[in-house]
Amino acid sequence: MANAQDRQTGGAVMWWGAALLTLALGYADLARGGDTVAPILLVLGYCVLVPRAILAR
Repeated sequence: MANAQDRQTGGAVMWWGAALLTLALGYADLARGGDTVAPILLVLGYCVLVPRAILAR
């Protein structure tokens, strides 16, 4: 049975995964010349998801 520490670690991993995926999609869109979606994804990743992942641990 998973204890509270395992669930907490799993949540942090989920947030880091979401942050990395969002940043990768943002940079991929930026590389292909995206002017609208790329900045939104990068701001979402850096200003929302990365801090949330740090606080989740």
